[in-house]
Amino acid sequence: MMRRNTNLSSKCRRAARYHFLKFVRLEGDPHRLSIGLAFGIFAGVVPVLPFQTILALTLASIFRGSRLAAVLGTWVSNPLTWALLYYSSFKLGAWMFGLPETNKIFASIMSSIHQGEGWMVMVQKMAEAGTLMVGTFVTGGALLGLMVAAPSYLVILKFLNVASQWRSERISSRHRRIGL
Repeated sequence: MMRRNTNLSSKCRRAARYHFLKFVRLEGDPHRLSIGLAFGIFAGVVPVLPFQTILALTLASIFRGSRLAAVLGTWVSNPLTWALLYYSSFKLGAWMFGLPETNKIFASIMSSIHQGEGWMVMVQKMAEAGTLMVGTFVTGGALLGLMVAAPSYLVILKFLNVASQWRSERISSRHRRIGL
């Protein structure tokens, strides 16, 4: 009987490979998949936490991108990345609006993230802060989203085109070997 390596790093590598292969094997036009994923990444970066999937699906539908890829792209926003995304969104928005880079409301929101409070607590704190604070986060997040989504579209498109070409060549070589 063969013993499997079941340590954590091995499991993580297997899971990462599984999801990577699943993404690579998504069927469809590389442009549609890339634009869908880029809009998902954009929506994931914008701090509109309970509405990110809706925003991603709407943008992907309007621009004829893959809706499945858009939903996958929103996963860029998760409890591990919230602190960085919210911090960066606020700093960019404060810079754009000429606001001071530190204030009590921002500190309170960042404290909620670090303490692991739910996303509803963060949304509630932002809503209580008023439109200027919400506008600061959303504007900064939109700019950050554009800065991340635009190059991600190009990188993902190149990757998917190469993967598609590789897949076609592999199928052709199989057909040649068996005489089709």
